[in-house]
This record gives sequence, C-alpha cells and structure tokens, in this order.
Amino acid sequence: MEQFRKDFKEKNPKNKLVSVVGKAGGDKWKSLSESEKAPYVAKAEKLKVEYQKKIKAYDANEEIGKESADEEASDKSKSEVSDDEDGSDEV
Repeated sequence: MEQFRKDFKEKNPKNKLVSVVGKAGGDKWKSLSESEKAPYVAKAEKLKVEYQKKIKAYDANEEIGKESADEEASDKSKSEVSDDEDGSDEV
C-alpha cells in the first residue's frame, strides 16, 4: 500500500483526500490475481510473525517488571499507626 500511495500521489497531485487513496487502493487490490497478491501476502505474514515475537517478548518483560515491582512493594516498610500512651483520642 505504501508504494501504491506514492504512485497514486504522483499521478494525482491535486488529491488531498485520504479516503480517495484508500478506495483506489482497495479497488486495485481487488483487481489483482492471487499470484499478484502472493508477494504482499507473504510479506504481511513475515511482518505478522515478527510482530508476534515482539509482543511475546514485551509481555515477558512486563511480567518480569510486574514481579519486580511486587517485590519492591513488599520490601517497603508500611506506615504504622502509633497509639498514645494514654489511649485518648484528644489532640
């Protein structure tokens, strides 16, 4: 789509509407045969696999960070309420 946008913009320099470019791109995609679509589908699959790996690594780091934050929270001392020696509520 990136290359299509560039080509479309060169052929239609006065067009400023994104919707027109998207519609033209969709029409072009529909007109392609399966063999013409194949390189784009393969590239999309490759990018999808890379994305899934990155998400998995991110999620793993989030879990490590969450565990680390939980440990820090448990290590911090908690505030305690001190009672006066006489036990009254007066200030």
